[in-house]
Amino acid sequence: MNENVVDILIYLYENYMDSDQDSISDQGQIHEELIQAGFPEQEVNKAFQWMDELAERQTPENFHHQPQGALRIYTTEEQRRIDTDSRGLLMFLEQNSILNPSGRELVIDRAIALGTPTIGVEEIKWVVLMVLINQPGQESAFAQMEELVYNDIPAYLH
Repeated sequence: MNENVVDILIYLYENYMDSDQDSISDQGQIHEELIQAGFPEQEVNKAFQWMDELAERQTPENFHHQPQGALRIYTTEEQRRIDTDSRGLLMFLEQNSILNPSGRELVIDRAIALGTPTIGVEEIKWVVLMVLINQPGQESAFAQMEELVYNDIPAYLH
């Protein structure tokens, strides 16, 4: 089985975060369920660490309205790991007020933290969804992102 952190994040989102019902909230129980579902323990541990780091980095300041207009220059490492289509998606999301510059930086940070050699559009979509899910005042942006993820709508169409 070649599961990675993104697969685990998708599983967690679909089984725990995307429901209104009370579900298991004990991290130990969830960890055990992921192992029983066939995810490698090392990847499960990485996914929990990824989510812990996301929680640490999420601050209300990341999602307050900020002036736009600055151009993001990607480092050589970011360009090597985040493919051109993914960088285009991030620009699109920012231009359409789904992400602001600080939110975009958090997404880039968390995308790089996935540890995969390359980060494609699908991975970026899921990272954005995970970043937006618990942000107060971002319900509309989250709903738009969820639509992009689940309905496989090309992000570049208006």
